[in-house]
Amino acid sequence: MRLSLLLVFATMMSFALPAFGQQTDTLVKKLDSMQKVDEKQDNKPAVDVNKDEYTSRTEITVKGYFVLLGTDMLQEVRSPLHATKKTWLEVAGFAAIEGVVYFAADRPIQQFSVKFMKDNPGLKNTSQYITNFGASYEAYVLAAFGAYGLIFNSDKVKTTTLLATQAYITAGAMSEATKFLTSRQRPNAYDPNNTQPPNDVFYGPAIFNGRNAASGFGSSFPSGHTTAAFSAATVFAYEYKDEILIPVIAYSAASLVGISRITQNAHWTSDVIAGAFLGYITGKQVVNNYHRYARLRSGKKVSLNFHFDLQYVGGTIMPGMVCKF
Repeated sequence: MRLSLLLVFATMMSFALPAFGQQTDTLVKKLDSMQKVDEKQDNKPAVDVNKDEYTSRTEITVKGYFVLLGTDMLQEVRSPLHATKKTWLEVAGFAAIEGVVYFAADRPIQQFSVKFMKDNPGLKNTSQYITNFGASYEAYVLAAFGAYGLIFNSDKVKTTTLLATQAYITAGAMSEATKFLTSRQRPNAYDPNNTQPPNDVFYGPAIFNGRNAASGFGSSFPSGHTTAAFSAATVFAYEYKDEILIPVIAYSAASLVGISRITQNAHWTSDVIAGAFLGYITGKQVVNNYHRYARLRSGKKVSLNFHFDLQYVGGTIMPGMVCKF
């Protein structure tokens, strides 16, 4: 998964980097300026996702896809620089939850899950099957949605699927960067057979210790599978928030992926919570970025068609003009 993300990221940057060197009136600059305006609105959503913005005018072109993907990455990195008070409160709440789980729940939950899976060996394959939906299987699911959108010519399905892939890539890059900076040891790093108590250690930036290169010895925080699952789930949940079942199904599936990472003894519970939080904020940011893009596209000049006719107004026949656009 890590190699594929690096390849996709390298390809994306080859398209996106030239855009960042353009003049100040480019789409990249406009998206960035609109983001700053949107994030000042503490009391309402930054973007109205209920607007009918899935048209041929606002469709995501090949070039637009990579511009959006590049700005997704840029905005994700720069978001702390212009975060609102509400955002910092949300981050503080997350940090408090993480602290409680880290100190009070990580080890007990890890020991319970190991014992539970040992007592129920039949669940091992099921758990592995579910966990794959945060990796390779998720690509198949997104491909299926994309095929559905093409076959039935649904602009919204096609757009949502493309946004989900952007969230998946962006969240994957952010997850890998965080793993590199924290280098937390996985619970099964030393003992895959779970016969010895695990060591829970943060080694710090991998550039100083090299542990991130070895699987398990510095790649635990956050859970990449959970991050990917929640990023795509958040895109679908936001784009279809008026549909009762879709957000429930999307977040339930993502939560099962997170739980499976614990039952597989591949991650601590705090890793999974961090992955869910990172995936959520990434998915939301990707959705908001697209709707800024759609607003800019909708604001373009359109062709106007005029024709003249006669109208009966107040008992008088008068010439009139109709404009269609």
